[in-house]
Amino acid sequence: MDWVLQALARPAPSHTPFVELRDSPMLRQPLRLQGQYRRQADGSLVRQVDSPYRETTTLTAGDAVIERDGRAPRRIALAKVPELAAVQAGFGALLAGDRELLQRTYTVQVQGSRTSWTLQLVPRAPRLAAALERIDLHGRGAELRCVESHPAKGHAQRTLMAGAAAAAAGVEDPSVLATLCRDASAAQ
Repeated sequence: MDWVLQALARPAPSHTPFVELRDSPMLRQPLRLQGQYRRQADGSLVRQVDSPYRETTTLTAGDAVIERDGRAPRRIALAKVPELAAVQAGFGALLAGDRELLQRTYTVQVQGSRTSWTLQLVPRAPRLAAALERIDLHGRGAELRCVESHPAKGHAQRTLMAGAAAAAAGVEDPSVLATLCRDASAAQ
């Protein structure tokens, strides 16, 4: 695990593009979101959606602020939404290379090699585990290419990042995006 954490650690500020596919029984086809993740110098995490709508979610110590064009900003206490608190703790720990903080929030397993690896995060807190089964992070070398969130109920949500997001340009087929997520060689 230490070599993955060392590879993923990024000094703040940092940013990476993303492509996310959201599936729902209410949609005819999955919703494709594109934007950028940022880690600010103050440690806050920002998810900026640029398409198909504009929305910015900022996770800071204790709060999430959601801003969407044409609407008043919404502030939510992270204590009320354990999934967002776990995202902040987990990704903040990953980007800081903080093994202890990561292991306080998740049970961590690493599989693969330095050229193609998976870091599996299983929530420790029962309340979070009731909503989130696990998060699988797929990477190649020092690049985090995809985050797969597996809710306790429903379908996995995939967020392609960095090189995988670039490889997903123009790709709409969910099965191809899943392949790009899990198989780093598919984008070569």
